Amino acid sequence: MTLSRRRLNRTLLLRQHLLERVAMPPAAMVGHLVGLQAQEPLPPYLSLAARLTDLDPHEVSAAIEDGALVRVLSLRDTVHLHLPEDAVTLPVWARPVREREMRASQTIGAARTVDRDAFTAAVDDVLAGGPLPQRRLGAALAERFPDHTAAQLGGVARLLAVLAQLPPRGCWKPAGSTAVAYDFASRWTGLPLAEPDVPEIVRRYLRAYGPATAADVTAWSGITRLGPALEAMDDLVRHEDEDGRPLYDVEGAPIADEDAPAPVRLLGSYDNVWLSHAARDRVTAPEHRRLWMGANGAQAMSVYVDGWLTGLWRVEEGRVVLGEPVRRLTRAERADLDDEVARVEALLAR
Repeated sequence: MTLSRRRLNRTLLLRQHLLERVAMPPAAMVGHLVGLQAQEPLPPYLSLAARLTDLDPHEVSAAIEDGALVRVLSLRDTVHLHLPEDAVTLPVWARPVREREMRASQTIGAARTVDRDAFTAAVDDVLAGGPLPQRRLGAALAERFPDHTAAQLGGVARLLAVLAQLPPRGCWKPAGSTAVAYDFASRWTGLPLAEPDVPEIVRRYLRAYGPATAADVTAWSGITRLGPALEAMDDLVRHEDEDGRPLYDVEGAPIADEDAPAPVRLLGSYDNVWLSHAARDRVTAPEHRRLWMGANGAQAMSVYVDGWLTGLWRVEEGRVVLGEPVRRLTRAERADLDDEVARVEALLAR
């Protein structure tokens, strides 16, 4: 089947539950999406609120506090909010991504040459008594490796070990400091690190983001050379896009009608719907891609109208502040946007 760009847009929104909100526990949605981008504290809550009929942010916060949801460095070498079983497998799969970061990071610098075995043993020793704030972890490692700074060594530890970011980091409006503190993900979850079932990860990705090319799976995960792995999965079906590129999919996954209505959504800085395809074109016109992307990442959070990136927004004193849209909105779209703004402001007020 050849799928138009608009039909791919609507299919992605359908599988992301962005065409219509659903009643689902937050953890189930996190599992469906194979994690939520969580570099910043607020976006995971916005991602869930955009997809669920009702979201209690305190429920999500409590799940982070009791370990039912875990913040950990995983896909694309970025912090994600994961189910515990994903928090101990996806970072293992993403080890090559962290190795690339180790080689390229200017922050780590010469500390990348530290003896791996000795350093791993030192991290084990430093964290033997329990979790530590990031600064204390780096300082303790600097006592053992005085040729490098605490910041450099903390960065190395973050990349070599699979460390969970502990609450209150990522919790909803916590009182006091939210400085990062680390513990071994295996100890925090009570689950051993394990090699993942890569074909099943690919199937999960396709259920939530497909149909997709191998390059799309790489854009989402950071893992390269996935073409042969997808070709070897004989249970996948194939479609094509308008340019004739093969699109892999799971058997029986829904394909949306290209005329399906797409409501307004306000999403966070790094929502999954933007980050999970190679050309970023499933929800963004090429001429508008730079609207979102600044020199050091996202310039602001994003507004989607009729399924496409249409503007930016930010939070000021608990209120939604909208930027100028890229086109004039219809009266119906403006009313839909007003409703969505009110919904997000009600969330921010909780």
